[in-house]
Amino acid sequence: MGGSLDPQQQRAYQDTGVLFPLSAIEAAEAAVACEAALAFLECLGPDARTVDSSQSHLFLPWAYDLVTNPRVVDAVEGVLGPNIIGWATTLFAKPPGDPSRVTWHQDGTYWGLDSTRVTTAWIALTESNPANGCMRVVPGTQQLAIQPHLDTFAEDNLLSRGQEIQVEVDEAEVVDLVLGPGEMSLHHVNLVHGSNPNPTDGWRVGFTVRYVTPDVRQESGTRPLAVLVRGRDEYGNYQLVDRPAERPLGEAVEALREFNREFLARLMPSPETPG
Repeated sequence: MGGSLDPQQQRAYQDTGVLFPLSAIEAAEAAVACEAALAFLECLGPDARTVDSSQSHLFLPWAYDLVTNPRVVDAVEGVLGPNIIGWATTLFAKPPGDPSRVTWHQDGTYWGLDSTRVTTAWIALTESNPANGCMRVVPGTQQLAIQPHLDTFAEDNLLSRGQEIQVEVDEAEVVDLVLGPGEMSLHHVNLVHGSNPNPTDGWRVGFTVRYVTPDVRQESGTRPLAVLVRGRDEYGNYQLVDRPAERPLGEAVEALREFNREFLARLMPSPETPG
């Protein structure tokens, strides 16, 4: 398998389900992307949820450029191989003093994909450390099947449903993924992970990209919009798109809102009455 990961790194990912820190972009590039991300969040408005930032790469050029960044994709190739689809994105941003958290969960619980040939690149646009609520993982749990989860719909939870895994997590086994601006981690779709609040006086901003191999399908039978970031697609499971055109931010955000009404309803339909 090619890419920028050496055999030791590839084995570490296979054994633990996570790899960090990896160099993704320069710190100066991270600062520019962070500025664009915060402007995007401001345009979304104070009532927006984290999930409302999904699929920004389909409408915002700076987000598309992160998804297709060669250094990011080089590392992903070491996990998934030479043919790679950029399937989904989300911006996980915690403002200063924010009580929001991410409960322990597995990403694959609700994604509706028919394979675990999936990895997430978590790109730090600011410092991400234990003080400001960095991502935390339980190495080795990628070997578990999807475990029972409870949908809490808690207001302080950044996840779409406030989903929380219903197995006990041993804090002694938890690893904090400390990243500097421009660094990233890769984690497996079944890895148990979460994060704590950000009580500091600075932002903690991370941009996540979900990469899959072209053979991975949406179980609903739909063909989502996606980006072929490397290699070939011989399966046709996705509607492949190019870099979005530059346009006013407000116009792009409104188009994203309209798109996400359908995308999120299809990906993670909500029950009639939250429990």
